[in-house]
Amino acid sequence: MFDKAKVLSLGIPREKKLLGLALKGSNVALSEGAAEGEVARILEALTASPRPLEVELGALAPYLEELRAALAQAREGQSLYFERESPAPWRSYAEDGEQSGALEQLCAACRLPISRGGALMPDAHKGYGLPIGGVLAVKNAVIPYAVGVDIACRMRLSVLDIPVEEYASRQEQFKEALERQTRFGVGAHFERGEYLEHEVMADPLWQKLEVLKNHYEKARAQLGTSGSGNHFVELGTLNVPCDLTEPSFTLKAGSYLALLSHSGSRGAGESVAEFYSALALSYHHELPSELKHLAWLTLDTAPGQEYWEAIQLMGRYAAANHELIHRRVIDYLGCGSLGMVENHHNFAWREHYDGEELIVHRKGATPAGQGVLGVVPGSMGAAGFVVRGRGERASYASCSHGAGRVMSRKAAFKTLSAARMQEILSGKGITLLSGQLDESPEVYRDIEQVMRAQCDLVDVLARFEPRLVKMAP
Repeated sequence: MFDKAKVLSLGIPREKKLLGLALKGSNVALSEGAAEGEVARILEALTASPRPLEVELGALAPYLEELRAALAQAREGQSLYFERESPAPWRSYAEDGEQSGALEQLCAACRLPISRGGALMPDAHKGYGLPIGGVLAVKNAVIPYAVGVDIACRMRLSVLDIPVEEYASRQEQFKEALERQTRFGVGAHFERGEYLEHEVMADPLWQKLEVLKNHYEKARAQLGTSGSGNHFVELGTLNVPCDLTEPSFTLKAGSYLALLSHSGSRGAGESVAEFYSALALSYHHELPSELKHLAWLTLDTAPGQEYWEAIQLMGRYAAANHELIHRRVIDYLGCGSLGMVENHHNFAWREHYDGEELIVHRKGATPAGQGVLGVVPGSMGAAGFVVRGRGERASYASCSHGAGRVMSRKAAFKTLSAARMQEILSGKGITLLSGQLDESPEVYRDIEQVMRAQCDLVDVLARFEPRLVKMAP
């Protein structure tokens, strides 16, 4: 008998109808005496062929004809891969040879027939499919791996109305706020009775899409929490050199205490990413092996629309996470907020360039449209920046999302020491409440160098210096 895992391994797309037809047809065929190897061969041929109607079913036609027709219908409208005469144009803002792997990935992405152009940010490093720090503009399609696993990973900075001079006398209270009002780590969640309330959980899409429905309870429990890795909540000093009159950010020149957070869509976003990445790949068996992680979903198909709707909800969910974290910390401190800046990375946007609507993927890259505000953090031991975009066309109105790693997590645990990490932080007056060695300042590029490399992309409005840092323990 064939089970779900078996037919998935043969390439049947992760769609309820197609899985049902594959299981029914193959198992009825087996019960009628068909050889298991022959059934598997035909299923694999149907899924591997861009045009299932051209696959000969032979004696298995009575059992698999309905599946073949449904596969053909599902693939109708899905554009297929072909090798371009030349790659789509791209621009690199990266400056060192260590980023060559990332550049190779961007060049590969620009070979896709749907690609219209790309850019590599100065914090780029190699990832899956599209590099971290990669920007890719495509026509009428969305690429799950070019969005990333942590969909709508996000930054938020709130300026507090507590005078900087009170930091020393209230440091213990600040520590308590970060320790008690935030939760970190893989699977971090609130218990029933502690769930945080937000209107995002009433969105009907949670019940409309099966992958979201299956993870609704987890999403409820994780609302208001942060993950592991490079996610953090920090309290620090924001230095504003000139008066600012931005809509959400009107401040006089001076120094302020500020709260900065970095997290995304948690387990729900990861599940959406995994489901639709596998679905996209199942539609594109024709892709060369080096491009497998760039499988796409055509936007005007049902799977493409589903994924697009899902990431919009994950964006709202990630924003709600930050809103609740900031609200809880601010309420605990008994203060108010003087202004706020927030932005996504790991997302896809509909934007217009040269009169054409494109889908711009920013995987580990920050939107930097003309006049658009954003936050570019450093490491736990380095400054971050509030920036205003300059709308540079060559970068598809993007900038870096941070300093960028120069050392893998595995290498960090193998070669670095906790004592040295603490020495670096203490020397800068930074208190680490919790955090792992793979996030030591030593694993990141010099943020000052990264900011110099993108001076054509953004203007710096303010500088954030971390004082208290909370990450996954």
